[in-house]
Amino acid sequence: MSSIFFQNVRLIDPASGRDSMGSLLVQDGLITAIDPKDPPKNARLIEGNGAVLCPGLVDMRARFDEPGAEYRENIASGAQAAVAGGITTLALLPDTDPAIDNPALVHYIRRRGEETGLISIHPYGALTKGCAGGDMAEIGLLKQAGAIGFTDGARAIADTKQMRNLLAYSGFLDTVIILHPEDPSLAKGGCATASPQAVKMGLPQIPACAEAMMVARDLRLAALTGARIHFSHISTGEALSLIAAAKQQGIRVTCDTAPPYFAMTEADIGDFRTYAKLSPPLRQEADRRAILAGLADGTIDAIASDHSPADADDKRLPFAQARAGGTGLVTLLGVTLQAGLPLLDALRLLTIAPARLLGLPAGTLSIGAAADLCLFAPEEEWVVTAGNLPGRAQNTPFDGQTLKGRIHRTFYHGREVFTAEGLSA
Repeated sequence: MSSIFFQNVRLIDPASGRDSMGSLLVQDGLITAIDPKDPPKNARLIEGNGAVLCPGLVDMRARFDEPGAEYRENIASGAQAAVAGGITTLALLPDTDPAIDNPALVHYIRRRGEETGLISIHPYGALTKGCAGGDMAEIGLLKQAGAIGFTDGARAIADTKQMRNLLAYSGFLDTVIILHPEDPSLAKGGCATASPQAVKMGLPQIPACAEAMMVARDLRLAALTGARIHFSHISTGEALSLIAAAKQQGIRVTCDTAPPYFAMTEADIGDFRTYAKLSPPLRQEADRRAILAGLADGTIDAIASDHSPADADDKRLPFAQARAGGTGLVTLLGVTLQAGLPLLDALRLLTIAPARLLGLPAGTLSIGAAADLCLFAPEEEWVVTAGNLPGRAQNTPFDGQTLKGRIHRTFYHGREVFTAEGLSA
């Protein structure tokens, strides 16, 4: 029986509320004891020296561009980047080429994830065929094949009647619909938040209200149909206010945000920095503060990486023409720790909260759970350097920043899959 004994670690388990020094025993890939008195004979001893041992992070929104654009990021390279960020469970968006809109492709993504041996990968299914916003995909068959929810990824569904039909049908399947809240007509051709800065830079603009308008529409449709909806990468205070009110009314709605929206503003596009061109675009300072408040008061239910890979040719273009999106796997924990939340609360948003939203058996240190673990030093600093990140994609908006929270080791099903020196064998 293979055993690992962690000693002198700060055990943080948001699922139970535990935050205290202790020890933990892993045997044959499972957590078998917390605070055991003595390690078994022949157990591998890992001295924590006070570092945090928490559940492996659960990322509920990322894309790897496989199939179709593997040169940007494939499943194998994305898995390597994920475990370097302490992530052991990840949900993949379906708006690839071709889109994940048939059961065979769901099986393909799941199999490719298993082949990495590094991480649990759970695919979303396309909400519409080709993620094109038109005809409904075969979401019943996709769910049977293992799709954990449905979305068109970074594309909003413009047709309100079709959106109502999709939500009504999803209620029969008891599944969650993941939405990109941005009015397509207002966002068309835009690349920066409408503001004096965008005017000064001469950039095509997207009004911030494009987010709230779509949130308002879909909340009304959710109330009408009783469907369960989840808004991704919320970035404005106005949208958050609508979601908070809807929750009080009993509408089945949840939401997440991504680190750029509470750690950056439109000022970070600076001298036309295409690494900071994101979708939705970076907002003004008032919205950033509203997102921080939403994290603190519980309006925001989870934090996701929103990992969106690009290569050099995608980004070495004029700002308006460059591909939107930034990498986020390796920086997910470090930037989240900057949000000023208590560590237990910050880790809840990265572990058990997204796991419960998606119905996944992850994000906990409970006895009998899979030993998916992240060991990190919350005060240890490291520098984000584009070009030296794990994985193929290097387009990080946080390039050059110093973050706290260096990950020392990541374990997947009791097997060490990452150390600070690199991937384990």
